[in-house]
Amino acid sequence: MTTDREWTLDQTFAGPTGAVRWAALGPEDAPPVVLVHGTPFSSYVWRGVARALSREHRVYVWDLPGYGTSEMRSGQDVTLAAQARVLTELLTHWGLDEPAVVAHDFGGCVALRAHLLHGARFERLAVVDPVALAPWGSPTYRLLGANADVFTQLPPALHEALVREYVGSASHRGLHPAVLDRLVEPWCTEEGRPAFYRQIEQNDQRFTDEIQGRYGELALPVLICWGTDDTWIPVERAHELAKLIPGAGLRLIEGAGHLVQEDTPAELTGELSRFLRTGR
Repeated sequence: MTTDREWTLDQTFAGPTGAVRWAALGPEDAPPVVLVHGTPFSSYVWRGVARALSREHRVYVWDLPGYGTSEMRSGQDVTLAAQARVLTELLTHWGLDEPAVVAHDFGGCVALRAHLLHGARFERLAVVDPVALAPWGSPTYRLLGANADVFTQLPPALHEALVREYVGSASHRGLHPAVLDRLVEPWCTEEGRPAFYRQIEQNDQRFTDEIQGRYGELALPVLICWGTDDTWIPVERAHELAKLIPGAGLRLIEGAGHLVQEDTPAELTGELSRFLRTGR
């Protein structure tokens, strides 16, 4: 995995809702770290962070079912509830009793549900611009979810234009064309076009409502990182979340939008490395 085009997930886990593609980087005996992506992305957004962390950690990356290179199919359960169960099963599959977890966007909800509802144990948890507090979902997100049957009928060229605009809006600085192509690519195949709307249609606020009142129970080191220029989930939510989690650290990252990994990768990697090393 030395170049962006060579970012390949070379392992498969037969998950309950579809085949999950995954990979591990770094020394096998190093402390484990699991990276969880959000929507509508894939593990590709973690490539730089994963490579940097893999110098001192065993880093596990995976594409959630219905995303990236993992299985996409009609009737697939890709709800946040299902993804949390998949994460829990993956930890068992990997033989990880208590790894550190780093989760972005609705990956934050996935990790929190796995820990609070399914008993998945983490040594520590870092969340990056997470979907964790109600209300969430932009007007565009809600429009797409409420009319998935209509948008699924868009001609391929119009669908691609919509996805490119939507994905691109997650960055404050603007995505490199090759990066945008790679993030959009999975959603433009025959399986990917309906999968894009399926994952939006299936997710709603109830999946965070079920756990939001339990954040005070978190008894592990927690770090909250947030891009100050996030237009998807405003930075004010970072302060709200920090108040709900006992002892949580908060790091605001200037110049970053929702896709902090792409806008300020060095700054984010630095914060995560320190947290993984010190718990602060």
